[in-house]
Amino acid sequence: MSTSPEVVTDSDAANPFLEIKDLAVAFRGTPAVNGVSFHINKGETLALVGESGSGKSVTALSVLQLLPYPVASHPTGSVLVDGEEVMGAPEGALRGIRGSKVSMIFQEPMTSLNPLHRIEKQIAEVLLIHRGIKIKQCRDRVLELLQLVGLQDPEQKMQSYPHELSGGQRQRVMIAMALANEPDLLIADEPTTALDVTIQAQILELLKDLQSRLGMAMLLITHDLGVVRKMADRVCVMTQGDIVETGICHEVFDNPQHDYTKHLIAAEPKGEPIPEAESETVIELKDLTVKYPLGKGFMFNTRYLTAVDQVSLSVGRGQTLGIVGESGSGKTTLGMALLRLIRSEGDILLEGTNIQGLKASQMRQYRRDVQIVFQDPFGSLSPRLSIHQIVEEGLLVHEPQMSVEERREAVADILTEVGLDASALDRYPHEFSGGQRQRIAVARALILKPKLVVLDEPTSALDMSVQAQIVDMLRDLQRRFQLTYLFISHDLKVVRALSNHVIVMKDGVVVETGTGDQIFENPQTDYTRALIAAAFDLEVA
Repeated sequence: MSTSPEVVTDSDAANPFLEIKDLAVAFRGTPAVNGVSFHINKGETLALVGESGSGKSVTALSVLQLLPYPVASHPTGSVLVDGEEVMGAPEGALRGIRGSKVSMIFQEPMTSLNPLHRIEKQIAEVLLIHRGIKIKQCRDRVLELLQLVGLQDPEQKMQSYPHELSGGQRQRVMIAMALANEPDLLIADEPTTALDVTIQAQILELLKDLQSRLGMAMLLITHDLGVVRKMADRVCVMTQGDIVETGICHEVFDNPQHDYTKHLIAAEPKGEPIPEAESETVIELKDLTVKYPLGKGFMFNTRYLTAVDQVSLSVGRGQTLGIVGESGSGKTTLGMALLRLIRSEGDILLEGTNIQGLKASQMRQYRRDVQIVFQDPFGSLSPRLSIHQIVEEGLLVHEPQMSVEERREAVADILTEVGLDASALDRYPHEFSGGQRQRIAVARALILKPKLVVLDEPTSALDMSVQAQIVDMLRDLQRRFQLTYLFISHDLKVVRALSNHVIVMKDGVVVETGTGDQIFENPQTDYTRALIAAAFDLEVA
């Protein structure tokens, strides 16, 4: 076992609130966590850091005994919460700990909240179960909690369903739910991964403020070292089920001892965009507008929401245009309109040919020339098809004359180009990591040799080190095949590493445009400055 001894500091309490000793976790006998030990003092923040599959979340779920037992088991270990043993505790004792002494915020608030119930009912349920408060008395407490987490117009939001709230608002609701019973320890499992940089900064500030006011301890689970720098007092670095380094946060970052820690710190998207050269325009948009009908208004006139408002842009061959902005700014809607997957007004010109108004049969060549890579590499790949079947689909439609052997050879070749072995052909998506699945998605897009690839948040669901690998791969493929990218993202570090030009969108409108250097070095609008400050503040905090 490679676990290093735990660092003990002068601030360590004699009786820590959470103490984990030699915790092991196995799934059907296969080890997932190998005898880890750490503690958290009252009011302290400990960050558990590592890539996907390192055992972070499994360790956190063990604290509340939320693993799928008996599939999961603990060959060894002790988990003490305020001196009380959790391992093997009866259900009644666990109920007294869960939500009361220890609460948890999960990574994806949309899947954690019940889509069938209003926000008020979901928060009130916590109070009903743990405190026995009557339903009528719960309303005031729910309102107080929503005000505590800074949710605007809380009385109206109480009556909303989860799908009616933004990602940041849903995460605030999850925090309110976790704080309902004033826990002593808050476990935050990747609480900001799916959020825009400005919302991420707001949530982190909120957590720090609440921790200070309520005196909570916090176990922060994350792969984002910027978040760790900003939030944590101490840090434990975890890989392959082992804690390989632990210590005071700034000391670990300033003087990492383990090779894996050094790897994590160095693993950020780096490099420069491919130098811009004179080239013909591949895609051009003129006054593109997307409107969604909202129903009938005064005098039976249809009301519209303008999601994209007269956006114009152009991208040359071999170049990358980055499109940035918060959720709801119109980035993805713009991409969908360019792909003609939703209705739009204005001109869409591919190499000078306007494709607006073309019939479905006339669109076939355009579909071949413009491909997309989606945000979620697991959800965008069919779990019922092998990798060979997924990647060859485009060839079946656009190259029907190809033989079975020729298609298989073409798929093997493109998989090699994106850094995968041809032996992956007959395997299925669930057998691959997130980064490998995104490589498969890129291979599917490139098999038809497109002129333009729309990349819609292709790295946001990936670990930092995997992000860096995907960025390097995209840059290499662009250089070799003269690919043109439209890169949609809220991750400004990734955008900076890839984009020759950047446009900044807010509420469907382009508020600023320029070269990558102009946007990042000398932003002209307050909105762009706020985005950049939120993205890069985590690095220097």
